[in-house]
Amino acid sequence: MIDEILKHNREFVASGAYRNFETSKYPDKRIAIVTCMDTRLVELLPAALGIKNGDVKMIKNAGGTITNPFDSTMRSLLVAVYELGVNEIMVIGHTGCGVQGMDAEEMLSLMRSRGVDEEHISLMRHCGIDLNGWLHGFTDTADAVVETVDLITNHPLMARDVSIRGYIMDSTTGALSPI
Repeated sequence: MIDEILKHNREFVASGAYRNFETSKYPDKRIAIVTCMDTRLVELLPAALGIKNGDVKMIKNAGGTITNPFDSTMRSLLVAVYELGVNEIMVIGHTGCGVQGMDAEEMLSLMRSRGVDEEHISLMRHCGIDLNGWLHGFTDTADAVVETVDLITNHPLMARDVSIRGYIMDSTTGALSPI
């Protein structure tokens, strides 16, 4: 599959199709969006919000949440605010999220079945990594969005003049509901 993607990429560049997507590194709408990596949102979310290439900084991860105040998502938001002119942040969860109800022990079992040695899992725990905490999902999407908005809002390095709001998107219709 990767070879097919690479073939398409060569054709895309050769045809000049990239010209339709040229923009600067600065988001035109001065908004950053934290959302889930769910495949249903790849085209639905931008279409439902009326955004196009160059409009926003889009930061995606599993669940669209921030689990640690010093993770890469929070770092990306700080870069967006201080280096790229973002002054509004939207945290967008969605219905039917795969992270909702995710079980850490089940994921560890899947890791073992795919060849991760128990020694490596034990080493992580011995080094102080709480794998169960790190790999857990959330129970309620709205609560997860509220917690993420709260974490960003109260982060000691976040500018106080940035507007931060949370939403849930319907994964089928794209309807956005404020939290």
